[in-house]
Amino acid sequence: MPKRILIGTVVSDKTDKTVVVKVERKVKHPLYGKIIRRSKKYHAHDEDNAFKTGETVRIEETRPMSKLKTWKVIERVTAGKTAAVEADV
Repeated sequence: MPKRILIGTVVSDKTDKTVVVKVERKVKHPLYGKIIRRSKKYHAHDEDNAFKTGETVRIEETRPMSKLKTWKVIERVTAGKTAAVEADV
């Protein structure tokens, strides 16, 4: 069975070797038909503490590493707004 891969935004990088990634999806409302956004947060393993808040990353399903961590960060898709501002200064 292939491992699931999701793309989301890092919302927290405070814990050691862990980032919290918010993944959004768009769903049609069952009664009214309007497209609405649903989001879920995943705790992902970040071995080198390389990813910062605001960055878009790709995460992959993996074996359980702790009570909440069953994902790991594969790569950075785009840099966040805060990271871009710090680079310009």
